[in-house]
Amino acid sequence: MSDAGLPDPKEIEELLLGGELKYNRVDAVRLSEMSPEFARRLWRAFGYPSMPEDAVAYTEGDVAALCRIRRLMDDGVLDEDGVIRLVRAFGQTMTRLAEWQVNLLSAMLVTDPQEQPSAEAVSSIVDIAERHIDEFEPLVVHAWRRQLAAAGTRAMAAAASREAEGEDETHPGRLVTTVGFADMVSFTQMSRELDEIALARVVEWFEETAADIIATCGGRLVKTLGDEVLFAGDTPEIGAEIALSIAAAIQDETEIPDVRVGVAHGPVLPLMGDVFGTTVNLAARLTALARPGTVVIDQSLAEALGENEDYTITSMVRRPVQGLGIVQPYVLRRAKP
Repeated sequence: MSDAGLPDPKEIEELLLGGELKYNRVDAVRLSEMSPEFARRLWRAFGYPSMPEDAVAYTEGDVAALCRIRRLMDDGVLDEDGVIRLVRAFGQTMTRLAEWQVNLLSAMLVTDPQEQPSAEAVSSIVDIAERHIDEFEPLVVHAWRRQLAAAGTRAMAAAASREAEGEDETHPGRLVTTVGFADMVSFTQMSRELDEIALARVVEWFEETAADIIATCGGRLVKTLGDEVLFAGDTPEIGAEIALSIAAAIQDETEIPDVRVGVAHGPVLPLMGDVFGTTVNLAARLTALARPGTVVIDQSLAEALGENEDYTITSMVRRPVQGLGIVQPYVLRRAKP
């Protein structure tokens, strides 16, 4: 324990890393048979802080990770650039996950969210980690495998579709899908009216609600941007269901501002878990055209849903949007029973 009554930082680090800090950077690089320069690139990509070469900051697990990466390269599975991109994806994802987990545990042990955790609360968090970290770790791997299976299935379905219909020579390497943005209305004004804790709870509720709906409908949450979420659906119907369900769910919550939803259907470029392209930009522009609580879609999606009796589609006035020229937007609603 430290003088302040807190657990020793080195002991916490070794507990969470699952091993003794016994190597400096030179040792780790030598044992993994990896070049010092590439090892530095790896640590930066993982998001690890820079350490002096003689700092004893690495465990057997760090050396084993370097060795696994070297074997992937030796076997030709990944080249150096591929490794760096993969490691950066892991690092950025796990940074957010780790911060989320620590904040969650802290919130469970602190009565006043605006106060820093006491020494007793920190000790309790460490105790939970010591007793249950072996149960948490398989959950992370399980979630990754489930998402990897889902992503792999989507990729195979997309490949089969391209093979059956022929490659789109206009957009080689792109995936035709439905993407949408759901944006909270008057978020800036709300952020001035609520304190930080209350605002964070609103954002968390919005993200959780949207994520649950997206998963239930069979779509994918691409990313969250605080007051906005970007989602994707493999089919026009999935995209439409996500959009209408999010708008309705938020509208039913009287203490939360409504959302505007903009959805477009067309080719996108998937890259590092994100999606890019004109279709994504169009969906963002359509969001700005929507009234609170409504869904606005592009012409391509309107045509794809035109024969579906579950929806009513109403054309709006054609208008210019930044960077995309004149577009024809439509309002999407559920058909009345």
